[in-house]
Amino acid sequence: MTETLFTPGALGALKIKNRVLMAPLTRNRARRDGDVPFAMHAKYYAQRASAGLIISEGTQISPVGKGYIDTPGIYSADQIAGWRQVTDAVHEAGGLIVAQLWHVGRVSHVSLQPGGAAPVGPSAIRADAKTFIDGGFAETSAPRALSVDEIGEIRGQYAAAARNAMEAGFDGVELHAANGYLVDQFIRDGSNQRDDDYGGTLQKRLRFLREVLESITGAMDADRVGVRLAPFSNGNGISDSDPMTTFSAAIEAMNPFGLAYLHMIEGQIRTTEEAGRAEVAELRTHFDGGYVANNGYTRQMAIDVVASGRADAVAFGRDFIANPDLPKRLELNAPLNEQDRDTFYGGDERGYTDYPFLASAPA
Repeated sequence: MTETLFTPGALGALKIKNRVLMAPLTRNRARRDGDVPFAMHAKYYAQRASAGLIISEGTQISPVGKGYIDTPGIYSADQIAGWRQVTDAVHEAGGLIVAQLWHVGRVSHVSLQPGGAAPVGPSAIRADAKTFIDGGFAETSAPRALSVDEIGEIRGQYAAAARNAMEAGFDGVELHAANGYLVDQFIRDGSNQRDDDYGGTLQKRLRFLREVLESITGAMDADRVGVRLAPFSNGNGISDSDPMTTFSAAIEAMNPFGLAYLHMIEGQIRTTEEAGRAEVAELRTHFDGGYVANNGYTRQMAIDVVASGRADAVAFGRDFIANPDLPKRLELNAPLNEQDRDTFYGGDERGYTDYPFLASAPA
């Protein structure tokens, strides 16, 4: 019997050939001149086209949205052309790929910002976090609060990014609203202390999320749009006084758009702890569309959660770095390649496109 995890399914308009998805993975390998993806990225993603769906690495919607060195954008003609190489290669290999639309907000450094300016956020509250710059990891810089006019400009940048993603050949987009980046910063009361229409009450803190989704779904079909949330993670120094109430309301605010899926980091990012999973199971009931589980899933956990119907698919991150053929390895219960953590961030083909497939792996 074939486990449901390895059978076809659907997330909105996205028809997936299996339920093993590739999570977004920042690898810091875009060309420094223009933050452009190129042929090496096309090879890397095409190697992983056996995933039911590939979610691209975080892709900044503007120069101000950048928070880490050598990450790709989706706002220039050269970037669109670079991503077209990637999507063509993935499609030729039989895969599907969506672009993760990213604005880091305050999680940035002056050396990465146009003109060395301060990063931006809903409020002028510094993130207790580090970012990756030329020379290694560094503390984030103090941000300044966005004006209402600037918020409107960012909404327009999300719409433009969605259109650019379609021009670049992506099958859809995922809004990055997790891990302490800009949308998450607006949602949570620890980072949003505004007293205008974008802060204060919970519904005002959710206004930016709603308006960004209006912008994106006004530029493309809503059933090709997913959203990533991490309600119980404090990644990048994010916090909220009542995440159950906050994210129940956030998810309910998403429902009217008819989105393809909700992609949830369950519990604390980059851990396998169980804390938060029961609460996430409750939050999941608030969403009307497909549900993608993520965070520390083993093969058996993934099989079980999909078989039970509690998730439609499971996204794997670091296992996909070292195993381009991860769905096959999981289905056969075959050994996984060892990860080379020294090559996770930055570099060349080593630790990027040179991991062996199962057929060529040592016995």
